[in-house]
Amino acid sequence: MQDRKDSDSRKLLQRLKGILAAPGGGQDRLDQITHHIADSMGTEVCSIYLFRDPETLELCATEGLRAESVHQTRLRLGEGLVGRVARSGRHVNTANAPAEPGFRFMPETGEEVFPSFLGVPIQRVGERLGVLVVQSRDARQFSEDELYGLEVVAMVLAEMTELGAFQGSQTDSLPLVHHFPLMIRGATGQEGSAEGRVWLHEARVVVANPVGDDPDTELGRLEEGVARLRQTVDTMMAAVDMDGDGEHAAVLETYRMFAHSRGWLSRMSEDIRLGLSAEAAVEKEQSTARARLEMAADPYLRDRLHDLNDLSNRLLRILTGQGSNTGAEMPDNPILVARNIGPAELLEYGRRLKGVVLEEGSVGSHAAIVARALAIPLVIHAERITAEALNGDPILVDGDQGIVHLRPEETVAAAFRDKMAMQAEAQNRYASLRNLPATGTCGTTIQLYMNAGLMADLPSLEGSGAEGVGLFRTELQFLIRRHVPRRGELADLYRHVMDQAKGKPVMFRTLDIGSDKVLPYMKPQDEPNPAMGWRAIRVGLDKRGVLRMQLQALIRASVGRPLHVMFPFIADMGEYEAAYRILMQELSREQRLGHEMPSDIRVGAMLETPSLAFAPKKFFEMCDFISIGGNDLKQFFFAADRENERVRRRYDTMNTSFLSLLRQIVGRCEDARVPLSFCGEDAGRPIEALTFAALGIRRLSMRPASIGPVKHLIRRVSIADLRKVIDEAQASGLTNLRRPVTEWLARQ
Repeated sequence: MQDRKDSDSRKLLQRLKGILAAPGGGQDRLDQITHHIADSMGTEVCSIYLFRDPETLELCATEGLRAESVHQTRLRLGEGLVGRVARSGRHVNTANAPAEPGFRFMPETGEEVFPSFLGVPIQRVGERLGVLVVQSRDARQFSEDELYGLEVVAMVLAEMTELGAFQGSQTDSLPLVHHFPLMIRGATGQEGSAEGRVWLHEARVVVANPVGDDPDTELGRLEEGVARLRQTVDTMMAAVDMDGDGEHAAVLETYRMFAHSRGWLSRMSEDIRLGLSAEAAVEKEQSTARARLEMAADPYLRDRLHDLNDLSNRLLRILTGQGSNTGAEMPDNPILVARNIGPAELLEYGRRLKGVVLEEGSVGSHAAIVARALAIPLVIHAERITAEALNGDPILVDGDQGIVHLRPEETVAAAFRDKMAMQAEAQNRYASLRNLPATGTCGTTIQLYMNAGLMADLPSLEGSGAEGVGLFRTELQFLIRRHVPRRGELADLYRHVMDQAKGKPVMFRTLDIGSDKVLPYMKPQDEPNPAMGWRAIRVGLDKRGVLRMQLQALIRASVGRPLHVMFPFIADMGEYEAAYRILMQELSREQRLGHEMPSDIRVGAMLETPSLAFAPKKFFEMCDFISIGGNDLKQFFFAADRENERVRRRYDTMNTSFLSLLRQIVGRCEDARVPLSFCGEDAGRPIEALTFAALGIRRLSMRPASIGPVKHLIRRVSIADLRKVIDEAQASGLTNLRRPVTEWLARQ
């Protein structure tokens, strides 16, 4: 009986393969397919619904329903039983369709005489392509074997749809999947705008032949592929320290669990016996598991979806022999699209990229840091972008709004280009200010510095008009390597940075790792709240060998030149004292060794925790300079994790309470006569930057592209007058000063 079922299924799939190979239009193929499926399953009705747009299904072919309803009957996503299957990605099997919740009667089809209903999704690795339906006059529920067989057929239809088999003739008006214009709302990782073509970091695998000619051959290919996959996973695990319970090890353990799952291999083998090729069997199980895991309430199970996808894609690449980008050539204006990406991989692409779009990521992730260094727009949390995009698709990236337009309509693209042209025109105007000071009409001058972390940043120092580097992120050189950099390598790098700065000051922040910045060769720490955990100077004081090595490299790089060292995430005066002592010890050691010394050394701290604003006066007197780390200070002040999209935009920098804290810090620094700067995203926003200047902060450090807009605004207004506006607004009891500041600016 089982052999007969397998034989019938293989015959049907071979017929579908013949239809795919034969010449003819898309409508003719659809009509033949519905006829053969109804005949093979012994049902009176077989219908195929495909998506007309992301929210609408259209009846595209039928055997058994009224012919005039084809291309006339449409359903919204979630509407009726067909819409329910499409929305959920799961089958509906009932002997009494009219009694089912959400049933919608469509009189134009004549389906009222067919109470039995079985609908399965036509889907491919999370992509909703349509719905395949069979119906019968007999009031019966379809068997498990019939359901399973129809799911196998739907998998082949998914691959045929992907290959464009149904285009032509009457289906010309029906857009190909991946041809819909699509807007995805994500979050801003790095501001800026870009237009280009999609370049997938790992392109989708194309399954050219979903039907297998010989089950035994396909089973052999699958078993060989799985064996190679298991060997790959075992090799990866052998290269990792498995003694601990780090995240990397846990992921690989999950990989091994999936790779050695007998159930997974058994289901794929059954799909092959029913007539699928090895590749199509892998994709069918990947799609089925994805639909099931996406509906899971347990976040742990939903996270396992990524592991399963990665493993399935590895197996597909083994079976097809396709590389990570399947032989495609990178377009002229590439926009990188990926689920996530590491800093080293992103740096390999370098400035060829016009922008980056990620499904995951965070504002403080490695990718975001590198994107800022490369000055390219980044959108994060762009859900399903890797499933929706194809290599070469036109794409618009609006990093300012956190929006992506994939395959945009011409009206959208034209409006976007107008916006980019206006931004370019503004940048040209700012270029004329490059060599002018940021001096308000009242005579107050603000020093504008830039943030950096890569050698690629430093040409921007002269072009932007920055007066120096207010923050050089030294951790990037650690993050992009697979091993700890050597002291000599770091000394050469820091020396080159100073050479490129051409006498302008560079504030080197010592290693700021931990939290979201975990080194590839550092054992991950399982911390419930890593942003407030073992990070930055806390790691440096506990792992003093790395801190000493970095300080030695900085000292040797700055021979005969001033050296500025800044310790990150100081929360207590004792931490600064300990770090300062280590630096002094290394200076003494280098001098004893006969090495030439810096001409001057300035030591400062980053004020990123509210606790440091209340440190003893001695702390402020010990520092040669202090830099407010605005991103961290704001998240700790408001108890709002900046990696959490639900809360990170909830609290405004212009909140009176936060500005009062900044004013207190300004007063303490003025009392101790220590220079103060503000470093962070808000320093590069003109209204916020001007407000900081009015509070008494005389140095701001930002990304190079922000210097022009900030300088432009500062030079047009009186900082002293704005100070009076702020004083009056605070005295009146306002909880937020954005409105009075913007209204005052509008009047200037």
